[in-house]
Amino acid sequence: MKIQTAILVFAKSSEEEILHKSTIVGGEKLFTELTKKTLATVESSGLPFFVFTEKNQKGTTFGERFVNAIQSIYNLGYENIITIGNDTPHLTKYHLLESAVQLANNKFVLGPSADGGFYLMGLHKSQFNTDTFLKLPWQSKNLAKSISLLIKTAKIEVSQLEVLHDIDTVEDLKIISRLCFSFSKTLQAIIQNITQTPREISIYSKLIKDNYYLQSFYNKGSPNIVA
Repeated sequence: MKIQTAILVFAKSSEEEILHKSTIVGGEKLFTELTKKTLATVESSGLPFFVFTEKNQKGTTFGERFVNAIQSIYNLGYENIITIGNDTPHLTKYHLLESAVQLANNKFVLGPSADGGFYLMGLHKSQFNTDTFLKLPWQSKNLAKSISLLIKTAKIEVSQLEVLHDIDTVEDLKIISRLCFSFSKTLQAIIQNITQTPREISIYSKLIKDNYYLQSFYNKGSPNIVA
């Protein structure tokens, strides 16, 4: 029996992502690692998934590209779709599986992001209308609210997940960095490198240098040569 729910990963490649988020210095490494983390999370769910980057997205606006991607998955015969991006590092397998359960109960699922958008949307094909979705205020702080209102007006029950932070700016990354203990060491190091200010880096370097001199002073062996 065919699984009725599929995951749509809708995200730009890391090369393209950094063009739109150029304020994040070192962003290409960041988004490469975030994509790797996202795909690992998706694979762990056991659900079929499809990745849409700028290479296979169709349309001139974000709304058109997103709506067309959703429709293309429905055209493959799936009843439910869970859509996510690659810029929400606290997304877990639980969020995906819980969404699948709620979809099976005929609910619309929304994972709101702290900036007013959403990091996850789950919907049945009967809840999707291309013309209506194209008119939504995509890439605005009112998006999640507008979608919730639209669905409730249609008398469809909405299941809302916890609010998570996605990454658009360095400030977003600084917030996320405070809760990154569950991330891989590679991702933690990348985030730390981007979020450290020049002053913080200078202080950190001075501490290392002072500690080195202190250890050298108490060295009882051969003299140390310090450049």
